[in-house]
Amino acid sequence: MVLEKQFISADMFMEYVEQIDDRIVELVEGVIVDISRPGGEHGEILMLVAGRIHNHVREHNLGRVVVGNTGFVLERRDDGKDTVRGLDLAFISKAKSSERLSSGWISFAPDLAVEVISPSNKAGDIELKIRQLLSAGTSVIWIVYPDLRSITIHTTAGAKTLMEDDTLTGGEVLPDFEVSVADIFPS
Repeated sequence: MVLEKQFISADMFMEYVEQIDDRIVELVEGVIVDISRPGGEHGEILMLVAGRIHNHVREHNLGRVVVGNTGFVLERRDDGKDTVRGLDLAFISKAKSSERLSSGWISFAPDLAVEVISPSNKAGDIELKIRQLLSAGTSVIWIVYPDLRSITIHTTAGAKTLMEDDTLTGGEVLPDFEVSVADIFPS
């Protein structure tokens, strides 16, 4: 007897997540994947980046910023292999969401996604997440590497790595935003 692998949809995933307390999970192509709880350095770096982005977005009335593994539905497929990814930080422009965000998953890709790499992250999963975000319409993804004290910027045009002595800018997504890469890492 051959059993067919079963996949769950984004809607079924939301019901599942509402029933669990202590796990952080994502839905990747219809399969529930456990995510490790981030550590202290991860949280501090995320706060340094989020604070700067949030202040800039509010000052210039650009849109909304969310943190804390907020769920984004990146793909809904007829075969049930939906994808809901949690992001460390995301910026959503006013053009995409001028209204208050709902309490459920966000049903579209953010303009900017930021992921801080933890020791438990696997390179293949990060690469898949980058591809999924770009395919879903995210313009820019910043992957922050604490051990290397660098940031790799991904767009549909390619990738570029910035080191501590470089300046990170928001480009067209976050006009006039800039910060020294060194300033987003704890001293």
